Amino acid sequence: MNRYWKQFLESLPVGTDPPAGFVEPGVFGFTPEDATEISKLVLDGIKTATGSVLWSYQADGKALPRIDDLWIVVDGDGNPVGIISTSSVEVTPFSEVGEEYARWGGEGDRTLESWRKMYWQYICRECKRIRRLCLLKISSQPKPELE
Repeated sequence: MNRYWKQFLESLPVGTDPPAGFVEPGVFGFTPEDATEISKLVLDGIKTATGSVLWSYQADGKALPRIDDLWIVVDGDGNPVGIISTSSVEVTPFSEVGEEYARWGGEGDRTLESWRKMYWQYICRECKRIRRLCLLKISSQPKPELE
């Protein structure tokens, strides 16, 4: 990772203030195969958003991502394949994620339905890892319109 980061710094235009560092390697998916497949979606600009479980940051004692954070994307073999930057951060309940975000996620058929299925698996795995209960409660009642 350090060699890759050094090469990135050396590739910056002369006179550019170098970033202080990167947050950590970014690995996507559940398996090495997932990581390789998803890293390609990132590099191709298809996957432009990702999510995580707020409880995980708390359990791991990590700060939430911040705008302009840099991450080294790695494939399933742990090889660095690119560097990405955080452009926005939002904390959104699972039940309030919309179609647009599912498209930005870039995985599956990019619909909200497939995103919810895939992401719910991820949430439950994370909850198990941090010893939290994984329950889904989405109201079937329409939200009242505000006047």
